[in-house]
Amino acid sequence: MSVRVLVVDDQAVVRDGMVLLLGLMPDIEVVGSAGDGEAAIAMVAEHRPDVVLMDLRMPRMDGVNATRRVRADFPDTQVIVLTTYADDKSVFGALRAGARGFLTKSAGAEEIAAAIATVMEGEAQLDPSVQRRLLESVTAPPPEPAPAAPRSPVGADPSPPRRLPDGLTAREAEVLRLIASGMSNADIAAKLFVSEATVKTHINNAYTKAGLRSRTQAVTYAYRHGLARPQ
Repeated sequence: MSVRVLVVDDQAVVRDGMVLLLGLMPDIEVVGSAGDGEAAIAMVAEHRPDVVLMDLRMPRMDGVNATRRVRADFPDTQVIVLTTYADDKSVFGALRAGARGFLTKSAGAEEIAAAIATVMEGEAQLDPSVQRRLLESVTAPPPEPAPAAPRSPVGADPSPPRRLPDGLTAREAEVLRLIASGMSNADIAAKLFVSEATVKTHINNAYTKAGLRSRTQAVTYAYRHGLARPQ
């Protein structure tokens, strides 16, 4: 089946060019285009596209707020940001709003097609420069270690293990760590000697506890809470 795509950009020449480009790609159906965030939400409600290619700087409603509305009201519709702006505020705002991909307008046809295919598989697709900045922002140098505590007397109870955030189990934390390392669900299942269905259960449980909505947010969460370390 074709992937149904909505194009959102306030510049008519860019919007029309993207519609033309996508129309030449196999297995992609352009269901419409919009020039601002409010129009985009109305068209998503009408056409229920699989993917929205979303610009950020637009009149009436910007792309971040439009993305937040689309993801809240139409969770089956994925959003890929396609914009000229790749500053930290734009990147993090879009990802927090629920975007599953972030590309700059310098991306070629193959990159755009690959991003659409990737988010349709439930994964995230980020421009390499965006991914690098995302990791840098959440992997600040660790604090200096505290002085070693006096050793407990023989026979005393050992110190309790570090509590995991948001009530995560050890296995859920491990799955988030493996997601942050770039592993797919199949890779994680093979490493942990469990089924993919079990991996998905752990992921769903972790997402619910931590309030996550995407693998991109899971990666950020894992680094921020010390569940993963930079390679």
